[in-house]
Amino acid sequence: MLELGKRQELIIHRMTEIGAYVGEEGSPENAVLLPRRQLPEGAAVGDVVEVLLYKDSEGRMITTVRESKIVIGQLAFLDVVQVTGIGAFLDWGLERDLFLPFKEQTRKVQEGDSCLVTMYVDKSGRLCASMRIYDHLSADSPYRKGDMVNGMVYEVKNLGAFVAVDDRYFGLIPSSEVYEIYAPGDRITAQVIRRRTDGKLDLRVRKKAYKQMGDDAEEIWKRLEEAGGFLPCNDKSEPEYLREKFGISKSAFKRATGRLLKEGRIRITDEGIEKI
Repeated sequence: MLELGKRQELIIHRMTEIGAYVGEEGSPENAVLLPRRQLPEGAAVGDVVEVLLYKDSEGRMITTVRESKIVIGQLAFLDVVQVTGIGAFLDWGLERDLFLPFKEQTRKVQEGDSCLVTMYVDKSGRLCASMRIYDHLSADSPYRKGDMVNGMVYEVKNLGAFVAVDDRYFGLIPSSEVYEIYAPGDRITAQVIRRRTDGKLDLRVRKKAYKQMGDDAEEIWKRLEEAGGFLPCNDKSEPEYLREKFGISKSAFKRATGRLLKEGRIRITDEGIEKI
């Protein structure tokens, strides 16, 4: 079946002056035009070509061999190239821009903005974009507690800031972890603080180094007290060990222990750190 917005392998049924007509095997009557300028060199009747189906400016089904920036079932970060009285238009890599209706915008976009969208076929059979991506995100990410991830904020509510991790997985910065104002479209780097039973990720965005250092120092001090005044780690410990144990980088660990040392609360030995 010919499907809009998807890449498919189709057969060339006939050649004309304006291009080739391609379709499914055994269905030449449903063939769709592949413009001549899109034809692979040496293409002939019976050849198989991989194409994307979309509609031209007059609403006619057409195909292209060009790679689009998004297909049905995917998410993509696209640039806004025009805003009109009916909605916005996005650059998705093809000659005709992708329509983003006002009703599918979770925030008002402007020319030059970028937004994370999915693509769908509307009631009139047009390919359109939507910023309502929640139902299209996956909970099957490879990340675990302590991992660092990248993502984009796509919605902000009382619960916190909702993040599309890698532009495809569920993420949330809980309100208790929100230390600054976020807006849809913000790109963030965060740490996974919890992988919930449903697979969704709770995140923490690290503060600026001079602010984060105090929090890291207090966390290490807390761990030190819980361990009876000694922890078998110091600035010679492996970065992977420190990240697994404290959820921070080796440089962050050194800054935090340096602060505790300066405050006279610990001593650093070859075996680890001791509470004074």
